Amino acid sequence: MNKTAIIEKTKEHVQSILIHHDASHDWWHIERVWRMACYLAEKEQANLFVVELAALLHDIDDWKFNQGNAILKTKSWLVHLQIPQNMVNQVCHIVENVTFKGNLVQTHSSKSIEEAVVQDADRLDAIGAIGIARTFSYGGYKKRPLYDPAIAPAQHKTFEEYKKSESTTLNHFYEKLFLLKDKMNTNTAKKIAEERHAFMERFVSQFMCEWDFKEK
Repeated sequence: MNKTAIIEKTKEHVQSILIHHDASHDWWHIERVWRMACYLAEKEQANLFVVELAALLHDIDDWKFNQGNAILKTKSWLVHLQIPQNMVNQVCHIVENVTFKGNLVQTHSSKSIEEAVVQDADRLDAIGAIGIARTFSYGGYKKRPLYDPAIAPAQHKTFEEYKKSESTTLNHFYEKLFLLKDKMNTNTAKKIAEERHAFMERFVSQFMCEWDFKEK
């Protein structure tokens, strides 16, 4: 099994699918998550090959844009590449569980280090300066208002509630982004998240100052 060739084929496969995607979930999102996942895998001593495959395939069919058949498409691709079944199962499990499903949704705590690394890499791309840019890009794609003082952030108890949410873009910071710092799995990701989280807090504070502007 030529791992380098498999990763390159997978990269090209994902690029071909996401080339015209919205900027919030396009190939460059995958590329950033992939690079971050490789960095975390080295620091946390995870299986790099599994991490790379899962990172590259984690948004191959995101529920926010398509039918959400990421597991089926991931499995089909890995079987096509003749990846061993135990590794197919591991990668599919990571892809199935990497997504944030709502702030009150309970998730399993017994993650493999590979799952923890890929989830952290994806979550790190959702916060900080790039996280802000992606949030407003997706909000524009969905034609959501930037902010509405009459609409309060929601507490999503189920993944279905989270998927059906039609909140404002700014509320997304309170419904997801501000929560991610404390949901990081690895020590390496936790350190990176601190700075990115602080930047988001400064941004939202400045946003609200400008929104509520009053001449002094």
